[in-house]
Amino acid sequence: MQLKKIAYLSKASCQTLSAKPWLPAKYHATWIGRHEFSSVFAHMNQTSEAKASAAKVRDVQNIESASESERRSRRIGILLMMAAYLSFTILDSSAKWLGRSLPPLEIAWARYVGASILALAMIRMSRAPSAFVSGNLKLQMMRSLALFISTVLNFIALLYLQLAQTVSIFFGLPLLVALLAGPMLGEWVGPRRLIAIGFGFIGILVVTGPGLGGFQPAMILSLIGTLCNAFYNIWTRKLATIDSWQTTLNYSSLLGTVLLTLTLPTYWVWPQTTLQWAVMLIPGTAGVIGHYFLILAHRRAPASILAPFIYTQIAWMVTAGFLLFGDIPAISTLAGGGVVIASGLYLWYRERAVHAEISADSL
Repeated sequence: MQLKKIAYLSKASCQTLSAKPWLPAKYHATWIGRHEFSSVFAHMNQTSEAKASAAKVRDVQNIESASESERRSRRIGILLMMAAYLSFTILDSSAKWLGRSLPPLEIAWARYVGASILALAMIRMSRAPSAFVSGNLKLQMMRSLALFISTVLNFIALLYLQLAQTVSIFFGLPLLVALLAGPMLGEWVGPRRLIAIGFGFIGILVVTGPGLGGFQPAMILSLIGTLCNAFYNIWTRKLATIDSWQTTLNYSSLLGTVLLTLTLPTYWVWPQTTLQWAVMLIPGTAGVIGHYFLILAHRRAPASILAPFIYTQIAWMVTAGFLLFGDIPAISTLAGGGVVIASGLYLWYRERAVHAEISADSL
């Protein structure tokens, strides 16, 4: 086919040459050759441009398709993130309901035993080898102990505080993690983020109301529990590069289960109704499902997209507190919680901005 095109172009060149009697004969061959090749190359260029144009159209279509797929994946990730914190709300709500008739340590035992059974089932399904072998056993134990203390203190605080109060204090977690990440991970925050952290702690003071009539000693337990949770998060990030998620999940449930089972006879109270037995299954199940949703959410969307949706838990907690316990949050709780949330969102915004600046400088 290409030879036919070249022959056709050669014939056209000769016809064009006959219209140029002024050209000396010795230059005829040169002129015909140049004209032929320039014509061929022009035709080939037109063909290449057409192919390139078609390729660009296909690339645009592929990009649009990939962008739509990515947007859909992110939407699913956001929904999974919100579902995760709905699961955590169910965990806290069931623990608060059980606390009316059962000791907090017994509720924590039920939460850990249920989580351990489900975690072992998930590890078995994933067929992870050596799920009990850790590259840093000491750090795994410290992390698990921090989670254990945080869980027990939170369950005790829930006996005396509204769900909205405990979650508003818990929202100080990103502030504490950002503050501790400097000395523990070498991830120091700038002056603007330090100011945001300061405002966040002011919001926590508004929620707890020290020196005011709304202060309760259980708020101190909630604050200590949040601090322990911050250490838990820092150590989780360290272990992410050392152990598999199966190993870390395994140790998260194992330590608490062993400690609470050994001391179970000292605080055990038999549940009196079938409903109580049924609700005792909820904390562990909701906890594992919530963490599983978190894993799926981070597979679907980057953490920078998901982070702000942590704060949707305040809506779940206020709703659950009103429907289950008739609690109406005080103005100070909502105002202080709003300040804490705003500080957390600003930290998230500054972190994205700093990473964007670093990426731009590296290009």
